[in-house]
Amino acid sequence: MDWVISSTMMSRRYGARLVVDGVDLRVRPQAITGFLGPNGAGKTTTISLLLGLIRASGGSAEVLGLPPGHPAALAQIGALVESPALYDHLTGLENLEITRLLRNLPRAEVDRVLGLVQLAQDARRPVREYSLGMRQRLGVALALMGQPQLLILDEPTNGLDPAGIQDMRELIRRLPLETGASVFLSSHMLAEVEQVAQDLVVIHRGKLKYQGPMEQLGAREQAELLVRVGNPTKAQAVLAREGFAHQEHDGRVLIQAALDQAPRVAACLVAGGCDLYELSPHKANLEARFLTLLEEQ
Repeated sequence: MDWVISSTMMSRRYGARLVVDGVDLRVRPQAITGFLGPNGAGKTTTISLLLGLIRASGGSAEVLGLPPGHPAALAQIGALVESPALYDHLTGLENLEITRLLRNLPRAEVDRVLGLVQLAQDARRPVREYSLGMRQRLGVALALMGQPQLLILDEPTNGLDPAGIQDMRELIRRLPLETGASVFLSSHMLAEVEQVAQDLVVIHRGKLKYQGPMEQLGAREQAELLVRVGNPTKAQAVLAREGFAHQEHDGRVLIQAALDQAPRVAACLVAGGCDLYELSPHKANLEARFLTLLEEQ
């Protein structure tokens, strides 16, 4: 596979502090890859390295098959790093037109990106009148100019209200389908990444902790079943008698058992006189799996 982003032992040091520590990235094309890590994990530094804004202290990287910062690569990358730099006294249309002229792009490009981010009807309003969510969408529109193969978004939902987060989520989800671009989405908002990304990269203290498909994160965890019963205390006694390891979980009972054990669990609970209202596989959410990764040495 030709990776859109790859690196080998990529590092960045500031004095004695190693901010990015031997990172080996592999980001596949035409997918949304969530780049997760707590504040200070090295996410923005990694993005700066990939864009060629700073130089690596060690290792190497390629973006679209070229070294970071190579003009041919930058021409195919759209980036929104932190907040967009906009001219507040100009309209959204005029902000886009400046970029179009600087890059010698066709006039139709402005209409195309305004349609993608759903700002066409507000394009002639001054940017100073835009909400924060509209400003972020205009920043994405600027990043989409020139039909890039790779879109790098650094914390695009920062500061947005719930409606703005929803709009940005839907926009990001549509981009690979409507443009064919790969999306590298940096965020510390785990729930947002969980809803849009197919692949994950997790970084902590500059080190790569996980990369791969979303569903494989935590795949090594023991399978569990979650049951809701009329009398949890009675159910736990029945489960203990049948040899099932279990614990209370938010008013329900969490059982350490694989999915193929569900019929046996249900049968023993009913036979033990328990009113069974729910039995389902228990999946740890992304936050729980993410925090487990951060605790590992």
